[in-house]
Amino acid sequence: MPDIDPRHDPSHPLHHEDFATRHAPMPMELPLDDEEASTDVDLKTQLIRFVMTGAGSAVLDYGLTMLLQYAVGAPFAVAKAGGFILGTTVAYLINRRWTFRAEPSAARFVAVLLLYATTFAVNVGLYAWLSTVWPETWLYSAGAFVVAQGVATVINFVVQRAVIFKIK
Repeated sequence: MPDIDPRHDPSHPLHHEDFATRHAPMPMELPLDDEEASTDVDLKTQLIRFVMTGAGSAVLDYGLTMLLQYAVGAPFAVAKAGGFILGTTVAYLINRRWTFRAEPSAARFVAVLLLYATTFAVNVGLYAWLSTVWPETWLYSAGAFVVAQGVATVINFVVQRAVIFKIK
């Protein structure tokens, strides 16, 4: 009798449907509401939601950046990288469902990863550069954060609205 791989046997306790397929599971999504996903949200609503989501995510980003930089003593770029990763992950999960009301899509997820890699370089690079040009004080760190975050946010909104959340 041939051995049956437990990952493909629905009666086996180790069976899980993701193991039976040849693709990776989609990223976890936040169920913010039960309405059908739709990309027909108007620009004003999208902009307001994007700013609200961004403000909350920026608080997480800034908090972790300052904690890592001043409490832990991490280098500028490492501190900002940690904050950026936390903030953008939260922002993507909320924006995908609430701001742009888009259905999950592997192509969109890859496009977002490419966009976030670009904005990561811009955001962390600007923050690290300004942190070496300006005196290292809490006030100047806050200014560097605002400049870096502002530039990355504009890039993010334009590319997400014009390209990423148009992908099916």
